[in-house]
Amino acid sequence: MLITFCKSKIAHAIITQSELYYEGSITIDETLLQAVDLIPGEKVEVLNVNNGSRLETYVIAGQAGSGQVCLNGPAARMGFVGDKLIILSYALLDQQEAKQAKTKVVYLDEKNHVRR
Repeated sequence: MLITFCKSKIAHAIITQSELYYEGSITIDETLLQAVDLIPGEKVEVLNVNNGSRLETYVIAGQAGSGQVCLNGPAARMGFVGDKLIILSYALLDQQEAKQAKTKVVYLDEKNHVRR
């Protein structure tokens, strides 16, 4: 039996821009993607702390070191610049794998850089 396991978490991300007239997705600073092992095209769940909305979309890599977190397309309607997000990804693991696995988590500062 497979279970859905939280593989990656980006906490306290701040929306830096939104692009309504774009095909869709969320653009995230490539440095942050690497920190939690997310890859472009991977499905993520985006939780908006400010308004309680939750959406599923896929990742596009933004410029490394930029701090960019951009809601694109219809997702742009789910938050405003300055809103705080939690971004999650999941993996299907069998129970033994899940018991050994650890969620990769990063906490961001006000510029969307990993807190040290």
